[in-house]
Amino acid sequence: MDAAIALATDVDVQLLFRPYELDPEIPKEGTDYKAYMKAKFGSDEGRDRSNSMREALMEYGKTEGIPYRFDNISIRPNTFDAHRLVHWAQGQDKGAEAKEALFHAFFNEGRDIGDQDVLTDIARGIDLDPTIVAELLPTDADADLVRNEASMFRQAGISGVPTYIANRSLAVQGAETAEKLAQFIRHAAEQTPRQDASDPH
Repeated sequence: MDAAIALATDVDVQLLFRPYELDPEIPKEGTDYKAYMKAKFGSDEGRDRSNSMREALMEYGKTEGIPYRFDNISIRPNTFDAHRLVHWAQGQDKGAEAKEALFHAFFNEGRDIGDQDVLTDIARGIDLDPTIVAELLPTDADADLVRNEASMFRQAGISGVPTYIANRSLAVQGAETAEKLAQFIRHAAEQTPRQDASDPH
């Protein structure tokens, strides 16, 4: 998306990250990564598909300078608190930084991004106040807001990531090239934004 925005310099793009858990049923403490993947892709066909997807992602990562290290991952985390962290970071114009930091922590370093101490450390790394984050994480602060927003997108038919939504009406789902995403951005800019009746702006 960063590359797409760089290609579509004629469009003023504002990124807003929305919560979406791929598997909200993962226990809060997370679960063993290998056992989870075996249960999810247990059949020969499933394992082949999983391996192909992983190899394609690693190959893509090499070309983009993103070294995926699946061998470092031992925990499949519950990401709900990570989504709360992104929500708070967006309030400080640091949503993209939070996302990048979370991806790096999980895919490169194999850290448990469901662990509140890890999330506090990530907050510190992007210059969010770690004391405030550490105080908020054990509470239910913004939990309903994040949960309801995620539920809204699931009910709207979103079934995977990444999914990009523009002007509340146009969407593209799945990994796309920067060129195709730039076309999507320009096409969205040509459309009249759909105004929500509850939105006074």
